[in-house]
Amino acid sequence: MNIHEYQAKQVLKGYGAPVAQGVPVTSADQIDAAVKALPGPVWVVKSQIHAGGRGKGKFKELPADAKGGVRVSFSAEDAIKNAKEMFANTLVTKQTGPAGKQVNRLYIEDGADIARELYLSILIDRTVGRPAFVVSTEGGMDIEAVAHDTPEKIVTVAINPETGVTEANAELLCRALQLEGEARADGMKLFPILYKAFTEKDMSLLEVNPLIVMKDGRLRVLDAKVSFDNNSLFRHPDIVELRDTTEEDAKEIEASKYDLSYVALDGNIGCMVNGAGLAMSTMDIIKLYGAEPANFLDVGGGASKEKVTAAFKIITADPQVKGILVNIFGGIMRCDTIAEGVIAAVKEVGLTVPLVVRLEGTNVDLGKKIINESGLNVISANDLDDAAQKIVAAVKAA
Repeated sequence: MNIHEYQAKQVLKGYGAPVAQGVPVTSADQIDAAVKALPGPVWVVKSQIHAGGRGKGKFKELPADAKGGVRVSFSAEDAIKNAKEMFANTLVTKQTGPAGKQVNRLYIEDGADIARELYLSILIDRTVGRPAFVVSTEGGMDIEAVAHDTPEKIVTVAINPETGVTEANAELLCRALQLEGEARADGMKLFPILYKAFTEKDMSLLEVNPLIVMKDGRLRVLDAKVSFDNNSLFRHPDIVELRDTTEEDAKEIEASKYDLSYVALDGNIGCMVNGAGLAMSTMDIIKLYGAEPANFLDVGGGASKEKVTAAFKIITADPQVKGILVNIFGGIMRCDTIAEGVIAAVKEVGLTVPLVVRLEGTNVDLGKKIINESGLNVISANDLDDAAQKIVAAVKAA
Protein backbone atom coordinates (compact mmCIF):
# COMPACT_ATOMS: atom_id res chain seq x y z
CA MET A 1 0.00 0.00 0.00
CA ASN A 2 1.27 3.44 -0.94
CA ILE A 3 0.60 6.71 0.87
CA HIS A 4 1.07 10.36 -0.07
CA GLU A 5 4.19 12.38 0.63
CA TYR A 6 2.57 14.46 3.37
CA GLN A 7 1.33 11.30 5.10
CA ALA A 8 4.78 9.71 4.87
CA LYS A 9 6.31 12.80 6.45
CA GLN A 10 3.83 12.69 9.30
CA VAL A 11 4.73 9.06 9.97
CA LEU A 12 8.46 9.86 9.92
CA LYS A 13 7.97 12.99 12.03
CA GLY A 14 6.34 10.79 14.66
CA TYR A 15 9.64 8.94 14.95
CA GLY A 16 11.65 12.17 15.23
CA ALA A 17 12.78 12.73 11.64
CA PRO A 18 13.33 16.40 10.65
CA VAL A 19 10.65 17.57 8.22
CA ALA A 20 9.43 21.02 7.22
CA GLN A 21 6.21 22.58 8.43
CA GLY A 22 3.43 21.95 5.95
CA VAL A 23 -0.34 21.89 5.48
CA PRO A 24 -2.28 19.33 3.40
CA VAL A 25 -5.10 20.56 1.16
CA THR A 26 -8.00 18.28 0.20
CA SER A 27 -10.42 20.87 -1.21
CA ALA A 28 -9.99 24.12 -3.13
CA ASP A 29 -11.56 26.19 -0.37
CA GLN A 30 -8.72 25.22 2.00
CA ILE A 31 -5.96 26.76 -0.15
CA ASP A 32 -5.97 30.33 1.17
CA ALA A 33 -5.92 29.25 4.82
CA ALA A 34 -3.19 26.66 4.17
CA VAL A 35 -0.87 29.25 2.59
CA LYS A 36 -1.54 31.80 5.34
CA ALA A 37 -0.80 29.19 8.02
CA LEU A 38 2.84 29.08 6.89
CA PRO A 39 5.32 31.90 7.65
CA GLY A 40 7.07 32.15 4.28
CA PRO A 41 8.94 33.86 2.66
CA VAL A 42 9.08 30.74 0.47
CA TRP A 43 6.18 28.36 -0.10
CA VAL A 44 6.41 25.06 -2.01
CA VAL A 45 3.17 23.76 -3.53
CA LYS A 46 3.29 20.02 -4.22
CA SER A 47 0.82 17.83 -6.08
CA GLN A 48 -0.02 14.72 -4.07
CA ILE A 49 -0.39 11.72 -6.39
CA HIS A 50 1.00 8.20 -6.18
CA ALA A 51 3.59 8.70 -8.92
CA GLY A 52 7.09 10.06 -9.27
CA GLY A 53 8.40 12.77 -11.57
CA ARG A 54 5.85 15.33 -10.33
CA GLY A 55 8.18 18.30 -10.71
CA LYS A 56 8.78 17.59 -14.40
CA GLY A 57 5.17 16.61 -15.08
CA LYS A 58 2.70 18.54 -17.22
CA PHE A 59 -0.95 19.34 -16.61
CA LYS A 60 -3.31 18.29 -19.38
CA GLU A 61 -5.57 21.29 -18.92
CA LEU A 62 -2.78 23.89 -18.88
CA PRO A 63 -0.53 25.30 -21.62
CA ALA A 64 2.51 23.20 -22.53
CA ASP A 65 4.87 25.78 -21.03
CA ALA A 66 3.07 25.82 -17.66
CA LYS A 67 5.02 24.83 -14.56
CA GLY A 68 4.98 21.23 -13.30
CA GLY A 69 3.42 19.56 -10.29
CA VAL A 70 5.90 20.97 -7.73
CA ARG A 71 6.20 24.77 -7.65
CA VAL A 72 8.26 27.18 -5.56
CA SER A 73 6.51 30.46 -4.74
CA PHE A 74 8.08 33.61 -3.28
CA SER A 75 4.86 35.28 -2.15
CA ALA A 76 1.64 34.12 -0.56
CA GLU A 77 -0.30 35.42 -3.57
CA ASP A 78 1.81 33.37 -6.00
CA ALA A 79 1.47 30.25 -3.80
CA ILE A 80 -2.33 30.62 -3.79
CA LYS A 81 -2.36 31.13 -7.56
CA ASN A 82 -0.20 28.05 -8.16
CA ALA A 83 -2.28 25.91 -5.82
CA LYS A 84 -5.57 26.90 -7.43
CA GLU A 85 -4.13 26.27 -10.88
CA MET A 86 -2.93 22.78 -9.93
CA PHE A 87 -5.85 21.54 -7.84
CA ALA A 88 -8.31 19.16 -9.60
CA ASN A 89 -6.31 19.22 -12.85
CA THR A 90 -4.72 16.13 -14.43
CA LEU A 91 -0.97 15.74 -14.00
CA VAL A 92 0.94 13.56 -16.46
CA THR A 93 4.38 12.26 -15.43
CA LYS A 94 6.70 9.53 -16.67
CA GLN A 95 5.13 7.19 -14.10
CA THR A 96 1.43 7.96 -14.62
CA GLY A 97 1.30 7.09 -18.30
CA PRO A 98 -0.46 9.33 -20.82
CA ALA A 99 -3.77 9.23 -18.93
CA GLY A 100 -2.21 11.04 -15.98
CA LYS A 101 -3.72 11.38 -12.50
CA GLN A 102 -6.11 14.00 -11.22
CA VAL A 103 -4.61 16.06 -8.39
CA ASN A 104 -7.14 15.78 -5.56
CA ARG A 105 -4.70 16.71 -2.80
CA LEU A 106 -1.92 19.27 -2.42
CA TYR A 107 0.77 19.76 0.19
CA ILE A 108 1.88 23.33 0.84
CA GLU A 109 5.18 23.43 2.67
CA ASP A 110 7.80 25.81 4.01
CA GLY A 111 10.70 26.36 1.64
CA ALA A 112 14.28 25.40 2.50
CA ASP A 113 17.74 26.85 1.78
CA ILE A 114 19.35 23.87 0.07
CA ALA A 115 23.11 23.41 0.02
CA ARG A 116 23.24 19.76 -1.14
CA GLU A 117 20.76 17.13 -2.28
CA LEU A 118 21.31 13.48 -1.29
CA TYR A 119 19.52 10.19 -1.95
CA LEU A 120 18.53 7.66 0.71
CA SER A 121 16.25 4.65 0.71
CA ILE A 122 15.66 1.55 2.81
CA LEU A 123 14.40 -1.69 1.31
CA ILE A 124 14.91 -5.43 1.62
CA ASP A 125 18.12 -6.55 -0.10
CA ARG A 126 17.19 -10.01 -1.32
CA THR A 127 20.81 -10.87 -2.10
CA VAL A 128 21.61 -10.91 1.63
CA GLY A 129 18.12 -11.31 3.08
CA ARG A 130 18.34 -8.15 5.19
CA PRO A 131 17.07 -4.58 5.23
CA ALA A 132 19.56 -2.27 3.56
CA PHE A 133 20.20 1.43 3.13
CA VAL A 134 20.88 2.56 -0.42
CA VAL A 135 22.48 6.01 -0.47
CA SER A 136 24.06 8.36 -2.95
CA THR A 137 25.45 11.88 -3.07
CA GLU A 138 23.44 12.33 -6.29
CA GLY A 139 20.09 13.22 -4.71
CA GLY A 140 17.15 14.77 -6.50
CA MET A 141 17.88 12.73 -9.63
CA ASP A 142 16.44 9.56 -11.16
CA ILE A 143 18.27 6.93 -9.10
CA GLU A 144 17.97 4.40 -11.96
CA ALA A 145 19.93 6.80 -14.20
CA VAL A 146 22.56 7.25 -11.50
CA ALA A 147 22.86 3.45 -11.14
CA HIS A 148 23.25 3.10 -14.90
CA ASP A 149 25.66 5.98 -15.55
CA THR A 150 27.67 6.24 -12.33
CA PRO A 151 27.08 3.07 -10.25
CA GLU A 152 30.12 3.86 -8.11
CA LYS A 153 28.15 6.75 -6.60
CA ILE A 154 25.63 4.38 -5.03
CA VAL A 155 26.50 2.70 -1.72
CA THR A 156 24.50 -0.13 -0.13
CA VAL A 157 24.75 -0.85 3.58
CA ALA A 158 22.97 -3.98 4.82
CA ILE A 159 21.70 -3.93 8.41
CA ASN A 160 21.71 -6.89 10.80
CA PRO A 161 18.13 -7.19 12.11
CA GLU A 162 19.45 -8.43 15.45
CA THR A 163 21.44 -5.27 16.12
CA GLY A 164 19.64 -2.61 14.09
CA VAL A 165 21.66 0.37 12.90
CA THR A 166 24.97 0.28 14.74
CA GLU A 167 27.31 3.22 15.21
CA ALA A 168 29.60 1.65 12.61
CA ASN A 169 26.69 1.43 10.12
CA ALA A 170 25.78 5.09 10.73
CA GLU A 171 29.41 6.20 10.34
CA LEU A 172 29.66 4.31 7.05
CA LEU A 173 26.50 6.03 5.79
CA CYS A 174 27.86 9.42 6.85
CA ARG A 175 31.07 8.79 4.89
CA ALA A 176 29.13 7.61 1.84
CA LEU A 177 27.04 10.79 1.90
CA GLN A 178 30.04 12.99 2.73
CA LEU A 179 28.40 14.42 5.85
CA GLU A 180 30.44 16.62 8.14
CA GLY A 181 29.84 18.79 11.21
CA GLU A 182 26.21 19.27 12.17
CA ALA A 183 25.02 17.29 9.15
CA ARG A 184 27.06 14.30 10.34
CA ALA A 185 25.65 14.63 13.86
CA ASP A 186 22.13 14.77 12.41
CA GLY A 187 22.86 11.75 10.24
CA MET A 188 24.06 9.67 13.18
CA LYS A 189 20.65 10.32 14.81
CA LEU A 190 18.53 10.12 11.65
CA PHE A 191 19.63 6.75 10.25
CA PRO A 192 18.47 4.73 13.30
CA ILE A 193 15.20 6.73 13.31
CA LEU A 194 14.44 5.87 9.69
CA TYR A 195 15.35 2.22 10.23
CA LYS A 196 13.07 2.02 13.26
CA ALA A 197 10.18 3.47 11.27
CA PHE A 198 10.87 1.06 8.39
CA THR A 199 10.85 -2.04 10.58
CA GLU A 200 8.16 -1.13 13.11
CA LYS A 201 5.66 -0.07 10.43
CA ASP A 202 6.45 -3.03 8.13
CA MET A 203 7.45 -0.80 5.22
CA SER A 204 8.53 -2.40 1.95
CA LEU A 205 10.14 0.86 0.78
CA LEU A 206 11.20 4.08 2.46
CA GLU A 207 12.69 6.56 0.00
CA VAL A 208 13.92 10.05 0.80
CA ASN A 209 14.83 11.87 -2.39
CA PRO A 210 16.15 14.32 -1.75
CA LEU A 211 17.52 14.24 1.75
CA ILE A 212 18.99 17.71 1.94
CA VAL A 213 21.83 19.44 3.73
CA MET A 214 20.61 22.98 4.33
CA LYS A 215 22.81 26.05 4.27
CA ASP A 216 22.80 26.09 8.07
CA GLY A 217 24.39 22.63 7.97
CA ARG A 218 21.36 20.66 9.20
CA LEU A 219 19.66 17.67 7.53
CA ARG A 220 16.03 17.65 6.45
CA VAL A 221 13.75 15.10 4.80
CA LEU A 222 12.60 17.15 1.81
CA ASP A 223 10.58 14.46 0.06
CA ALA A 224 9.41 11.04 1.21
CA LYS A 225 7.91 8.02 -0.50
CA VAL A 226 6.68 5.11 1.60
CA SER A 227 5.11 1.77 0.68
CA PHE A 228 3.86 -0.83 3.14
CA ASP A 229 3.70 -4.62 3.02
CA ASN A 230 0.02 -5.39 2.43
CA ASN A 231 0.34 -8.64 4.36
CA SER A 232 1.18 -6.72 7.53
CA LEU A 233 -1.56 -4.11 7.44
CA PHE A 234 -3.69 -6.00 9.94
CA ARG A 235 -1.11 -4.92 12.51
CA HIS A 236 -1.35 -1.24 11.60
CA PRO A 237 -4.91 0.13 11.60
CA ASP A 238 -3.44 3.65 11.79
CA ILE A 239 -1.70 3.07 8.45
CA VAL A 240 -4.79 1.54 6.84
CA GLU A 241 -6.64 4.78 7.62
CA LEU A 242 -4.17 6.62 5.34
CA ARG A 243 -5.21 4.64 2.26
CA ASP A 244 -6.39 6.82 -0.63
CA THR A 245 -8.51 4.60 -2.86
CA THR A 246 -8.89 7.36 -5.46
CA GLU A 247 -5.25 6.70 -6.36
CA GLU A 248 -5.86 3.00 -6.96
CA ASP A 249 -7.32 1.10 -9.88
CA ALA A 250 -11.00 0.33 -9.20
CA LYS A 251 -10.50 -3.27 -10.35
CA GLU A 252 -7.61 -3.72 -7.93
CA ILE A 253 -9.75 -2.37 -5.08
CA GLU A 254 -12.52 -4.84 -5.95
CA ALA A 255 -9.99 -7.69 -6.14
CA SER A 256 -8.66 -6.87 -2.68
CA LYS A 257 -12.16 -7.46 -1.23
CA TYR A 258 -11.85 -11.11 -2.28
CA ASP A 259 -8.17 -11.49 -1.39
CA LEU A 260 -7.22 -11.82 -5.05
CA SER A 261 -3.75 -10.88 -6.26
CA TYR A 262 -4.59 -8.57 -9.15
CA VAL A 263 -2.59 -5.95 -11.03
CA ALA A 264 -4.02 -4.10 -14.01
CA LEU A 265 -1.79 -3.93 -17.11
CA ASP A 266 -2.06 -2.30 -20.54
CA GLY A 267 -2.78 -5.30 -22.79
CA ASN A 268 -6.00 -6.82 -24.12
CA ILE A 269 -5.90 -10.48 -23.02
CA GLY A 270 -7.33 -11.07 -19.57
CA CYS A 271 -5.68 -13.80 -17.51
CA MET A 272 -7.06 -15.89 -14.65
CA VAL A 273 -4.45 -18.22 -13.21
CA ASN A 274 -3.69 -19.93 -9.91
CA GLY A 275 -0.18 -19.44 -8.58
CA ALA A 276 2.07 -16.43 -9.05
CA GLY A 277 4.72 -18.33 -10.98
CA LEU A 278 2.19 -19.84 -13.37
CA ALA A 279 0.59 -16.39 -13.78
CA MET A 280 3.95 -14.87 -14.73
CA SER A 281 4.60 -17.71 -17.19
CA THR A 282 1.16 -17.22 -18.71
CA MET A 283 1.82 -13.51 -19.27
CA ASP A 284 5.25 -14.26 -20.73
CA ILE A 285 3.91 -16.77 -23.27
CA ILE A 286 1.14 -14.40 -24.33
CA LYS A 287 3.82 -11.83 -25.09
CA LEU A 288 5.89 -14.51 -26.87
CA TYR A 289 3.05 -15.02 -29.34
CA GLY A 290 2.74 -11.31 -30.05
CA ALA A 291 0.03 -10.07 -27.71
CA GLU A 292 -0.10 -8.27 -24.36
CA PRO A 293 -1.70 -9.38 -21.07
CA ALA A 294 -4.37 -7.10 -19.61
CA ASN A 295 -3.68 -8.13 -16.04
CA PHE A 296 -1.87 -10.28 -13.55
CA LEU A 297 -4.46 -12.28 -11.61
CA ASP A 298 -3.66 -15.09 -9.17
CA VAL A 299 -6.80 -16.60 -7.64
CA GLY A 300 -4.68 -18.57 -5.16
CA GLY A 301 -4.44 -22.22 -4.29
CA GLY A 302 -7.67 -22.58 -2.32
CA ALA A 303 -10.11 -20.33 -4.14
CA SER A 304 -13.85 -20.89 -3.76
CA LYS A 305 -16.49 -20.78 -6.50
CA GLU A 306 -17.41 -17.27 -5.28
CA LYS A 307 -13.80 -16.12 -5.49
CA VAL A 308 -13.41 -17.44 -9.04
CA THR A 309 -16.69 -15.79 -10.03
CA ALA A 310 -15.48 -12.46 -8.64
CA ALA A 311 -12.15 -12.81 -10.49
CA PHE A 312 -13.90 -13.49 -13.79
CA LYS A 313 -16.22 -10.50 -13.31
CA ILE A 314 -13.26 -8.21 -12.61
CA ILE A 315 -11.57 -9.32 -15.84
CA THR A 316 -14.69 -8.83 -17.96
CA ALA A 317 -15.28 -5.38 -16.45
CA ASP A 318 -12.12 -4.12 -18.13
CA PRO A 319 -13.11 -2.58 -21.49
CA GLN A 320 -9.59 -3.22 -22.82
CA VAL A 321 -10.06 -7.00 -22.57
CA LYS A 322 -10.70 -8.55 -25.99
CA GLY A 323 -10.12 -12.17 -24.95
CA ILE A 324 -9.71 -14.24 -21.78
CA LEU A 325 -7.33 -17.07 -20.94
CA VAL A 326 -8.11 -19.26 -17.94
CA ASN A 327 -5.06 -21.35 -17.08
CA ILE A 328 -5.44 -23.57 -14.03
CA PHE A 329 -3.23 -26.30 -12.62
CA GLY A 330 -5.29 -28.05 -9.97
CA GLY A 331 -3.26 -28.96 -6.93
CA ILE A 332 -5.08 -27.63 -3.89
CA MET A 333 -7.34 -25.77 -6.32
CA ARG A 334 -9.78 -28.19 -7.98
CA CYS A 335 -10.53 -27.88 -11.68
CA ASP A 336 -14.26 -28.44 -11.13
CA THR A 337 -14.35 -25.44 -8.76
CA ILE A 338 -12.79 -23.27 -11.46
CA ALA A 339 -15.25 -24.56 -14.04
CA GLU A 340 -18.25 -23.85 -11.79
CA GLY A 341 -16.96 -20.36 -11.04
CA VAL A 342 -16.41 -19.52 -14.71
CA ILE A 343 -19.88 -20.75 -15.66
CA ALA A 344 -21.52 -18.81 -12.82
CA ALA A 345 -19.72 -15.63 -13.85
CA VAL A 346 -20.56 -16.01 -17.53
CA LYS A 347 -24.23 -16.56 -16.72
CA GLU A 348 -24.21 -13.41 -14.58
CA VAL A 349 -22.24 -11.00 -16.79
CA GLY A 350 -22.38 -12.67 -20.20
CA LEU A 351 -19.51 -13.49 -22.54
CA THR A 352 -18.79 -11.19 -25.46
CA VAL A 353 -15.12 -12.03 -26.09
CA PRO A 354 -13.26 -15.27 -26.90
CA LEU A 355 -12.56 -17.51 -23.90
CA VAL A 356 -9.84 -20.17 -23.84
CA VAL A 357 -9.71 -22.58 -20.90
CA ARG A 358 -6.81 -24.85 -20.05
CA LEU A 359 -7.34 -27.14 -17.06
CA GLU A 360 -4.93 -29.70 -15.63
CA GLY A 361 -4.64 -31.49 -12.29
CA THR A 362 -7.13 -32.38 -9.56
CA ASN A 363 -10.60 -33.26 -10.94
CA VAL A 364 -9.54 -32.17 -14.42
CA ASP A 365 -11.93 -34.57 -16.19
CA LEU A 366 -14.85 -33.34 -14.10
CA GLY A 367 -13.86 -29.74 -14.76
CA LYS A 368 -13.72 -30.30 -18.51
CA LYS A 369 -17.05 -32.14 -18.41
CA ILE A 370 -18.70 -29.23 -16.60
CA ILE A 371 -17.33 -26.77 -19.19
CA ASN A 372 -18.23 -28.96 -22.18
CA GLU A 373 -21.80 -29.52 -21.00
CA SER A 374 -22.37 -25.87 -20.08
CA GLY A 375 -23.35 -24.76 -23.56
CA LEU A 376 -20.77 -21.97 -23.38
CA ASN A 377 -18.76 -20.93 -26.42
CA VAL A 378 -15.43 -21.96 -24.89
CA ILE A 379 -12.23 -22.88 -26.71
CA SER A 380 -10.53 -25.81 -24.99
CA ALA A 381 -6.73 -26.08 -24.83
CA ASN A 382 -4.48 -29.03 -24.06
CA ASP A 383 -1.50 -27.19 -22.55
CA LEU A 384 -0.19 -23.69 -21.90
CA ASP A 385 1.50 -23.31 -25.28
CA ASP A 386 -1.66 -24.42 -27.07
CA ALA A 387 -3.79 -22.10 -24.92
CA ALA A 388 -1.65 -19.05 -25.59
CA GLN A 389 -1.64 -19.60 -29.34
CA LYS A 390 -5.40 -20.11 -29.41
CA ILE A 391 -6.30 -16.98 -27.40
CA VAL A 392 -3.93 -14.77 -29.39
CA ALA A 393 -5.34 -16.11 -32.67
CA ALA A 394 -8.93 -15.69 -31.46
CA VAL A 395 -8.36 -12.07 -30.42
CA LYS A 396 -6.68 -11.19 -33.69
CA ALA A 397 -9.52 -12.79 -35.64
CA ALA A 398 -12.25 -11.05 -33.64
